[in-house]
Amino acid sequence: MELKPAYSTLRERIMKVLEDSHSFLTVDEIKVLVGEELSNSEIYEHLRHITKSIRRSSGGKKALLMKPPTCRKCSYVFKDLSKPRKPSKCPRCRSEWIEPPAFKIAGV
Repeated sequence: MELKPAYSTLRERIMKVLEDSHSFLTVDEIKVLVGEELSNSEIYEHLRHITKSIRRSSGGKKALLMKPPTCRKCSYVFKDLSKPRKPSKCPRCRSEWIEPPAFKIAGV
């Protein structure tokens, strides 16, 4: 999927990828589709800003949805995250085997 030049900034390209996706995308998948060499923390930072701007620009009709991270060992779901990120350890079983969060932009 190649993005057109009309989406010049990195955030605009990330937003376009998330809007066009029919499924939730992880940070690693977003990096591949956008074609940028960025760290995961940089992508999460962009997602924090996109959360605010997508709601504002759509008049509250669209939102960045997050499928929360889950522990692959005990199936604990991290529902109470204040911002998009991948937790380092499970609070229940202390496992580091965490399924990362996934994102997409959809109508509310």
